[in-house]
Amino acid sequence: MQGPNNKKTASPPEQNKNNSKESKEKPSTSSQKNFFLAESQRRFFSGEKSVAKRSFSQRFGLYTGEEFSAIKVILHLSESVIQAILPWIILWGGYGFLISLLHYYGHVSKANSDIKAIPNIVISLNIVLSLLLIFRTNTAHDRFWEARKLWGGMVNTVRNLARRMCIVIQERQPEDRTEKEAVLRLVVAFAVAMKLHLRREPVNSELASLMSASKYYTLQDVNHPPLKIAYWIGDYFQHQHERECVDVMELNALHLLLDEMVNLLGGCERILKTPLPLVYTITLKMLLTFYFLLLPWELVTGLTWWTGPILAFLSCILLGVDEIGAEIEEPFGHDPNDLPLDSICKTMLRNIEDIYPSCQSLR
Repeated sequence: MQGPNNKKTASPPEQNKNNSKESKEKPSTSSQKNFFLAESQRRFFSGEKSVAKRSFSQRFGLYTGEEFSAIKVILHLSESVIQAILPWIILWGGYGFLISLLHYYGHVSKANSDIKAIPNIVISLNIVLSLLLIFRTNTAHDRFWEARKLWGGMVNTVRNLARRMCIVIQERQPEDRTEKEAVLRLVVAFAVAMKLHLRREPVNSELASLMSASKYYTLQDVNHPPLKIAYWIGDYFQHQHERECVDVMELNALHLLLDEMVNLLGGCERILKTPLPLVYTITLKMLLTFYFLLLPWELVTGLTWWTGPILAFLSCILLGVDEIGAEIEEPFGHDPNDLPLDSICKTMLRNIEDIYPSCQSLR
């Protein structure tokens, strides 16, 4: 007989099945782990693709549709800023060299001993100018970003209006297709006229290709071309309703989209006609001037002949930040750092040309 210690107990069949299942699942789990590991390694070693998408040239091309190298992008964006502040950089660099020359002949040490408050004044101006420049930059960026959101809303509204026009307005005669296509181009013409209006530019050949010659000549004598185009579009909607080519509910929806376009125009005009208060800009310029007048007297003791180059470098940074704020607070112009309104208008025109044939092919 076998003792209790020598007794062999048979495992239940269910346990054997579970063991066999676990043995089958273990290789699959390990294979999944190997797969995920290989996938993560592949993503890690192919990271240069993600880095390329974050490069200056790729981001600038995505923003404006123009293809430049990274160096050309930097030069293009900084060109307008450098041109505006370069005379001041040279002026303050020369002033720093003059202070170094006075220090060489011993005049600066006497002035510093007589005026012992210069270091404290410079420190106080550092704090005040930092806060003012931060406020200046944030305010300008808020205006820039609000303008971009308004133009993004314009793109979406134009798309929705064109899509709804293609679907809900019936075409009963061959001439209806031509008329609808002309009004669809007027929708894009509204955006182009809005761009010219915000840039304070007259009606030009950009609008000539989007409307008939009679309408183009009419716009040249109008004070507010976008509103005139909006009137033509709304009149077309009303005429189609009178012909019973669109019902009253769809007519109201079309007019709501047209009203939204006019509202977006008003939002951009609010940004254009409400600049940053001039007294704030004048105060900031005065404080910067006073700061650059005092700073080399504090730096020359330790920097000697390097005072001029260091002062020119610091003026480049501070004046550059101030000039960037001044440039983007009115984002509708032609400066490199303004909104790419030409590219946005071309995008809307391409969208219209894509939407209308696709709608017609369903009929």
